[in-house]
Amino acid sequence: MNDANRDLLDDLLAGEHRALARVISKIEDRSPGYRDLVSALHEHTGDADVVGITGSPGAGKSTLVDKLAKHYRDEGLTVGVIAIDPSSPFTGGSVLGDRIRMASNVGDMDVFFRSMSARGSLGGLSTATADAVKALDAFGKDVVLVETVGAGQNEIDIVKAADTVAVLVPPGSGDDIQMLKAGILEIGDVFVVNKADMPGADRTVQELREMIHTRGDYTETGHHGDDALQVVEPDLAEEDGWEPQLVETVAKSGEGVPELVEVLADHVEYLEASGTREERARQRYAEEIRTLLREDTNRLLAREIDRRGGLEAFVDAVVARESDPYTVADDLVDPLAECLAEGSN
Repeated sequence: MNDANRDLLDDLLAGEHRALARVISKIEDRSPGYRDLVSALHEHTGDADVVGITGSPGAGKSTLVDKLAKHYRDEGLTVGVIAIDPSSPFTGGSVLGDRIRMASNVGDMDVFFRSMSARGSLGGLSTATADAVKALDAFGKDVVLVETVGAGQNEIDIVKAADTVAVLVPPGSGDDIQMLKAGILEIGDVFVVNKADMPGADRTVQELREMIHTRGDYTETGHHGDDALQVVEPDLAEEDGWEPQLVETVAKSGEGVPELVEVLADHVEYLEASGTREERARQRYAEEIRTLLREDTNRLLAREIDRRGGLEAFVDAVVARESDPYTVADDLVDPLAECLAEGSN
């Protein structure tokens, strides 16, 4: 690591927000030396509670994240927010910008907000996002909130960066319920019916309740009638694991936010008591290693293809029936395989 990056790392670990911002910029831009920075950050991570907020557009994710951040600050906790925004078609960067949606926390230096580009992967998390979470964790933020685009594609990627996943569903959203059946139901630790004061909320709660029932029993708390609004402590010794929770909120007014924070805290307690937190961390690191290997291998092969005259030369040979895609792939990968084989001897 060069001296400039070493100084930058020292400043971040000393609690300087400007250094934190610069490190995240280097991470997002993939600037020279960023990998050394992330590697050095790793030993300082593992203390923050990372919460993923996902769901469809219009569910109120940004408003809820704002209110969650304020609630955590009122409790004396420091907060980092990473918002995955749509990419600009011109620059590739975020189009929404920093702090536009954090009205309740403007001017509070202990709420660090950063919007990051989805880089063409709508709803998904880029590798840079997971690295940015590490920077916030190493900096010392108590809670890190990660908000996805919510475009209905690849939101399941949020599990790669979050300990707890909250899925937001707006009322009267039949399409969103169908989307949950496609896979998000499997990753949600908490399901939130936001805008619960709007028509259709009761029906959405009922539909979610039925879906959650397929994963086991559930607990419900939130905005509607007293009989339905009972906070039930999860049984940490439950053999079947965490029971998905159903919470109702009205983020605009803050109703239900304290109950949601309590459920999120319950989930953290469950993760610690059951050993699931370490298990999830192992899964995330395994996936991160696989992702980095794919990226690095692709980069090496791209250089080799360019050295041999570019991909079009290989395509021309395939079109002319002088070769085929499998032979081309084998020809490019064989030298790498031979090199690895020699290293293992």
